[in-house]
Amino acid sequence: MDTWLLTKTFRFEAAHRLTEHDGKCARLHGHSWVMRVTVGGERIKPPKMREPKSGMLVDYADLKSAVSPIVEKYLDHYYLNETLNIYPTSEEIAKWAYHKIHFELSRLGLPCVLESVGIDETCTSSCRYSYQAEIAARGDESGLPKEDEKK
Repeated sequence: MDTWLLTKTFRFEAAHRLTEHDGKCARLHGHSWVMRVTVGGERIKPPKMREPKSGMLVDYADLKSAVSPIVEKYLDHYYLNETLNIYPTSEEIAKWAYHKIHFELSRLGLPCVLESVGIDETCTSSCRYSYQAEIAARGDESGLPKEDEKK
């Protein structure tokens, strides 16, 4: 079966401090972050003339509409230690963003599956979080937090 993976890139400027780090990251500092959101699916809308979104899994504009408010409300030009309520490593930020975006895609009913969220902290250091690996390890989605359980 055919599978399509689409990735949309978002950029934001933000500061954080890793208070328990044993190096310079313990000091307040900032980054020009890059977040890559990858969605997938096995069905695209059949190509037809004069039909919007035909031949697409999901419109990149719809993906942008789902993710941009999250970037603007919690990430861009913020101190992440305060806005995310997590210990803001790249790994934890990717996981946090994955769950926020997953909820929003579901709420909007977009016809795709969130595959992964990647976070580039610098031009040479990045991570990618995928909940599918967690599901495979557990065998179910029981650990996926509901939106009202997250702060």
